[in-house]
Amino acid sequence: MREGAARRPRSHRGRPFSAAGAWALRLGLFVFCAFPLYWMVVSSLKVSHELLAAPPTLVPHEWDLRAYRKLFLETNFWTYFQNTVIVAVITTVIVIVAGVIGAYALTRYAFPGRTLVARLTLLAYMFPPIIMLVPLFLLAREFGLTNSLLGLALTYISFALPYALWILRAFFQSIPIELEHAALVDGANRAQALAYVVMPLALPGIIATAIFTFIVAWNDFLFALVLIGKDDLKTLAIGINDFFHMAVVDWGLIMAAGVMVTIPALVFFIAVQRYLIAGWGAGGLKG
Repeated sequence: MREGAARRPRSHRGRPFSAAGAWALRLGLFVFCAFPLYWMVVSSLKVSHELLAAPPTLVPHEWDLRAYRKLFLETNFWTYFQNTVIVAVITTVIVIVAGVIGAYALTRYAFPGRTLVARLTLLAYMFPPIIMLVPLFLLAREFGLTNSLLGLALTYISFALPYALWILRAFFQSIPIELEHAALVDGANRAQALAYVVMPLALPGIIATAIFTFIVAWNDFLFALVLIGKDDLKTLAIGINDFFHMAVVDWGLIMAAGVMVTIPALVFFIAVQRYLIAGWGAGGLKG
């Protein structure tokens, strides 16, 4: 072919099919992920005889809020909910604050054994939490932290903080140190450089770490079962598990409790989503 000759246009006949296949894959993934949540919501609104009907109904023939009334008025759900919120908030706040300070120190200050400390944090996270169950229980009993929401939160912090340090360390390492030097030259101190330069750039990592920590504290069953024995201190995971030990298992009640447990986590994700997306670029402009 001579130089400068017109090129033959590419064929686009395969693109509509590939686009349709991509949308079909997305739709199938959405249905796969959303259907359990839909089924839980629908089951919580069915009457008792329709809940166990065969074949099951995708849409209730008769809507009923009995399960929610029973959940709020005849159980200690609100107590369990408040306890879980307290533990989750304490755990998330302490892990984020300590993780940011620790990761910043590991990346900005040179001291002997710095790399070893960073690797040991990852090594601590490699062990499954169940291995630490007995030592943590004995330690909590020794300090009088059994049947204590603070003791439960400290337990979650013990295995969430190493992960937070490792993830935030990677984000801080990717931030050019010249930005901090410029802030220091302009009169900022270390704390101000961390707050106004480093943290905006590391916002996606901070939010991702907060999400992980929140989920750990919100969903945990094993440590709460071992460390908490009083009914007025139980978290949602333990309180809902007690519903299975009733004389007659009320599946509508259990489904309603599952919906109410899912809503706060869903709201948390929606609330931080825009900050997570904005953090990818906004921090660079602020720096």
